[in-house]
Amino acid sequence: MTPDDPVNEYALRHSSPEDDILTGLYRETYLQTVYPNMISGPMQGKLLEMISKMIKPARILEIGTFTGYSAICLARGLAKDGILHTIDINDETRDMAIRYFALAGLADRIITHTGDAVSVIPMIDESFDLVFIDADKEQYIKYYHTVFGKLRTGGYILADNVLWGGKVLHEVKYADKETRGIHEFNIFVSRDNRVEKLLIPVRDGLFLIRKLYG
Repeated sequence: MTPDDPVNEYALRHSSPEDDILTGLYRETYLQTVYPNMISGPMQGKLLEMISKMIKPARILEIGTFTGYSAICLARGLAKDGILHTIDINDETRDMAIRYFALAGLADRIITHTGDAVSVIPMIDESFDLVFIDADKEQYIKYYHTVFGKLRTGGYILADNVLWGGKVLHEVKYADKETRGIHEFNIFVSRDNRVEKLLIPVRDGLFLIRKLYG
């Protein structure tokens, strides 16, 4: 479903709305950033929030902070004294994210990291209950391998943009590295018997993956 899809609009009308903080962050993201469509938005944000509230994770890892919308949604489901670590390779929107973390009352529950996630993750001494992947599409498999050993058995990985605008349905051009990265990730996960998985066709596709062992 695209944001302007009538089915999407109907679903949003019958769902809990964004609060004022997320609405403000959404608007500011569209006013201040070059690629505002990278934001999770109200439908996916509420889905992330509800999944997190169902799991009640003590530790969350987010790969790809952007302006902080998804981090806020995920952090709202943290267990008491839970912490969310979020990583982004760019620091251009870090100040905006931190400001909204504070407005959401989550400043002391979200730890930000700047750098390449593949390098940063091994330096975080945590075992995670929930991981959200939403960064460089070419590196999705690398992120998966890097974080898998830090994900507890029974823990979950959520991977965003796994339908990539429908491009994964067609022959992937060699030069289209992002689509190839997503497509190869989807194939790898579908064949990985260490996990059970469900690819959900909401927004741009969300892979829900549960670790069984490994």
